[in-house]
Amino acid sequence: MFKTKNLAALTVGLLLAAGALAQSSPVGLWKSIDDGNGKPKALIRISDSNGELKGKIEKIFPSTDDNNPNCDKCEGANKGQPILGMTIINGMRAEGSEFSGGTILDPGNGKVYKSKMTLSDEGKKLNVRGYIGMPLLGRTQVWLREE
Repeated sequence: MFKTKNLAALTVGLLLAAGALAQSSPVGLWKSIDDGNGKPKALIRISDSNGELKGKIEKIFPSTDDNNPNCDKCEGANKGQPILGMTIINGMRAEGSEFSGGTILDPGNGKVYKSKMTLSDEGKKLNVRGYIGMPLLGRTQVWLREE
């Protein structure tokens, strides 16, 4: 009986620790919100590959009848490509309590910005800042973690 209680307590402890660890990383599915109208814009899946975070658009909530718009304002390899499935976050790495050193693409204007991200609200929110030059010259969006 004693061993069963200890095993159950250990299992619960490990599950809680795993949940807390998952909430300390931006890896997962996030909902971006449109700054103008406050409606959901897209779902972005952030993944980790050898310590480098990447974010890919997994679902879009189009504001027009076009359910799969292309990135007409993008340059290079992304020009004219479908926004759905596009990788928009590249090269982010953990630096203390924030994630930085990478870039973020805004498919709305086709521009690539330097970026940094920080978690807040016990890992339920992700503050994503895109900027030119230094972080002071940019804007922050708050993304919501999808369960």
